[in-house]
Amino acid sequence: MVSHLEIYKSNSLNPYENLSCEKYLLDTVENNVFRLFLWQNDNTIVIGSNQNPWAECNCSLLEAEGGFVARRLSGGGAVFHDKGNLNFTFICSEENYNLNTNLQIIKKACEFANIPVEISGRNDILALGKKFSGNAFYHAKGKAYHHGTLLISTESEKIKRYLTPKQQKLNAKGVKSVEARVVNLNQLNPDLTPDIMSNYLIKAAEFVLNLPSDVVDCDINQQIKDRALLFSSWDYIYGKTPPFSLSTYKRFSWGDLEINLNLSGGKITQIKVFTDSMDFSLSEKIEAALLGVEFNLPTIESHIKNVLDTTICDDTLSILRNALTD
Repeated sequence: MVSHLEIYKSNSLNPYENLSCEKYLLDTVENNVFRLFLWQNDNTIVIGSNQNPWAECNCSLLEAEGGFVARRLSGGGAVFHDKGNLNFTFICSEENYNLNTNLQIIKKACEFANIPVEISGRNDILALGKKFSGNAFYHAKGKAYHHGTLLISTESEKIKRYLTPKQQKLNAKGVKSVEARVVNLNQLNPDLTPDIMSNYLIKAAEFVLNLPSDVVDCDINQQIKDRALLFSSWDYIYGKTPPFSLSTYKRFSWGDLEINLNLSGGKITQIKVFTDSMDFSLSEKIEAALLGVEFNLPTIESHIKNVLDTTICDDTLSILRNALTD
């Protein structure tokens, strides 16, 4: 039975620190404690545990513009986070876990904000028939969390910019995100901000659980920093990607170039290059340079520049760059 309500508010906008802090709060929660973790990321795409980042978002464009790609522990689809988005995590032991209780807290917080909402299906919360909150879930070692997003004043243009990559004959396995009609809550209450909504969530948790709360700043201690190294690692974000394949083609002044890739664990495991270039060894050079390398632009560029002359090198990199950023 829950007898203590703890509120943790993150001062960080770094997704890897926040995901690490979330995991730390889960690992250390006691059986009689219910924790509400409130946090924000800036300019971040967060994908589900079983998703392909290249199939879900324009990774290279986002990172080139100072953003982050992160992979969370829970399942579900890809979401965009910025400072107009408030994230919540309900954390407790599995014996005290109750999805309806969590949804009622969100609903009550919206009522405090004078926004009428409805619970639809198993875990969707809608305002005017549109989604403003996405939810995902994680259970491990007798403990559980339910976390999600609250769109308050998120830049909708960035959602479209980063979450809608042009597929270049990409054949990807893994969980796909589902498009939904969404709404920012400040369209329904122009005075609402993430800080105000944060206070409403605390007030709603106290009301629904009928408990006073202890509000604690979530300090980034060494254990959290150690966990953050995992969440920020290339192997965790990209290396966990299910196998997929990609093809890209373009006609240049010197000839046609078609590159077909099979990838597993975020690395190029098979490559076949077709070209009518006068350089009979071009296909072999590209294949030998890229086989086994990580599927990211800096690594690809460094390997290609070592084996190709300037013009063909630049053109080859252009279609590979397009495959990663368009």
